[in-house]
Amino acid sequence: MTGVGNNSVTHAVIGEEEEGQRLDNFLIRRCKGVPKSHIYRILRSGEVRVNSGRVDATYRLCAGDNVRIPPIRIAERPQNEVDEVAKERVDLPIIYEDEAMLVIDKPEGIAVHGGSGVSFGVIEALRRQRPQAKFLELAHRLDRETSGVLLVGKKRLALTALHDMFREHGAGADKRYLVLVKGRWMNVTQHVKLPLHKYLTEGGERRVSVNPEGKASHTIFRLLARWSDMSLLEAQLKTGRTHQIRVHLAHLGFPILGDEKYGDFALNKNLKRDGLKRMALHAWRMAFRHPLMATPLECIAPLPDSFGSYIATVNRKKDPEFKSDNLDEILNKR
Repeated sequence: MTGVGNNSVTHAVIGEEEEGQRLDNFLIRRCKGVPKSHIYRILRSGEVRVNSGRVDATYRLCAGDNVRIPPIRIAERPQNEVDEVAKERVDLPIIYEDEAMLVIDKPEGIAVHGGSGVSFGVIEALRRQRPQAKFLELAHRLDRETSGVLLVGKKRLALTALHDMFREHGAGADKRYLVLVKGRWMNVTQHVKLPLHKYLTEGGERRVSVNPEGKASHTIFRLLARWSDMSLLEAQLKTGRTHQIRVHLAHLGFPILGDEKYGDFALNKNLKRDGLKRMALHAWRMAFRHPLMATPLECIAPLPDSFGSYIATVNRKKDPEFKSDNLDEILNKR
């Protein structure tokens, strides 16, 4: 397929997911199939700009940076393979849509965009399914393994407003997740404020750890149900750091069931045999201002069967030690 932007200049707005990466590493991951020598050539020549200025290849990207990427030719991908992938995503559930934006209920196991070893994601599928759409851009990110509410801008003005809203953190969107963890969570409500630091493993994979030198982060956890060996929590994000919920929980000794990066790997193998074949993290609900009309919106993605049926099975086998008033409502809205 033709390069990033179909033989034209493209602009990438950096989100929390890419923040802290070196510019050269960001381009190498984004421009799959392009030789590194070519990446460094366009960097040296000044064809790549950040916020309209020239920067060095070692520049560390910041959230909100606008990266200008020149036309680049990428290795061809068979058209029938692209079409086949797009067909698999035709039924992406739409929770809300108007002229400015749309809200998707993203399934687990699908990346939100191509890159980092994934050549085709939700946004590429949407563009292929809606060839008449002039503008479709992600307003934020969800991990590939996470399902649930995902916002997409259909106008540049709406996208910019959504980006600004997410930068406000607690004062912007109210993002709630459902998460199933190992262990007996005892506090009904717990505020977790642990600084998070991003780093790359020797193999080049992005990881996050709790580190005093990291960025401030804040998650509020509320107990929804507790059994003898696991707990169902609601996680409310007050900041939006990469892998925030996953790392906070793992650090506290309550790893998310099915988490292949920060979880209990031996337990995960047993869970797959018992029917949980995914990470038990779901972006359940988001309340926010409409980006152009400033009216309040609340979007809810029902708990998917891949997650909810496992909880229902656990519930049938053993009564919960603790159960919130809205647990049955959450499980029944599937």
